[in-house]
Amino acid sequence: MTSIYSSNMLQYLDMLLKHGNYTKAAKDLYISQPYLTQTIKKVELELEIDIINRQASPLQLTEAGKVYYHYLQSLETEQDRFRKKISAYAPQEQTVIRIGVLSSLGTYLLPLFLPDFLKKHPEISIQIIESVPEQTEEKIIAKELDFFIGQNPESISPKLTVYSKGPHGYYAVIPKTSKLYQKNQTILKPNTLSIKQLLQEPLILTTRGSAIRRQIDYLLQKFKIKPTILLESNNIFTILELAKQSVGLTFIPESVRISKLDGTYNIYSMPLELLSLDYFIAHSADKTMRPIEKELVDCFLDQLAIDLKTK
Repeated sequence: MTSIYSSNMLQYLDMLLKHGNYTKAAKDLYISQPYLTQTIKKVELELEIDIINRQASPLQLTEAGKVYYHYLQSLETEQDRFRKKISAYAPQEQTVIRIGVLSSLGTYLLPLFLPDFLKKHPEISIQIIESVPEQTEEKIIAKELDFFIGQNPESISPKLTVYSKGPHGYYAVIPKTSKLYQKNQTILKPNTLSIKQLLQEPLILTTRGSAIRRQIDYLLQKFKIKPTILLESNNIFTILELAKQSVGLTFIPESVRISKLDGTYNIYSMPLELLSLDYFIAHSADKTMRPIEKELVDCFLDQLAIDLKTK
């Protein structure tokens, strides 16, 4: 849970001040608007003050909120100073590699390659910095991070050099409550359903701003479909479990493990030209990679390819 001392709170307040409303701030943070609102309220209850002036449009900090905001900034500055001081006592031969990643994405990608890499190189120290893609990209460009792990690199800055294995697909998970559900079938035959049919079903989707949601929103607009969206979540695993429990239809990357033995839902492979996903690792374009860093990139790409092949 986010506490009054959390660096997440500084990110949340930065986005609120940038956009002036909860909806746009939540979109950029890759979290839901209700979650952002509740988090701010919980901190206000703990502090026993109002942080946000909700009468102002766009939203602004109260005077007490400004004091709290500056306090969070001072904590972050002090943490940076501490890291720099403590690093002087690290063994001289130790190499530190700093990797930025969205937390929900790191849940899948980091365990694929880091255990093997660290087993081979116990002398290497890995620092994981979890943040939204926009902030991670800024830190890469500012040389505050070494690598950025993300998905669908089309929109990232040209100041980054990207390595990926190419696109792979999505499944539609069709619950037994859907009129498209086929009894006694788990995997449906390709090209037997249209994207229009799928998008017209009650949906569970990731929050706006995510890679898959941007593609889904584009298709909804393209086919002029007004969707029935039952629930949104920034956690792909939550969405999958809800779909399996017949809450609604959803779209899941092939990289997410899903049982093909349970007959209570159908799995339908989506055409790559409609929905696709491309995981990548990137660094600053003017960076000269050390041999150990090149090995890390190769390990990421190789283990990702193996995992996708076994799905």
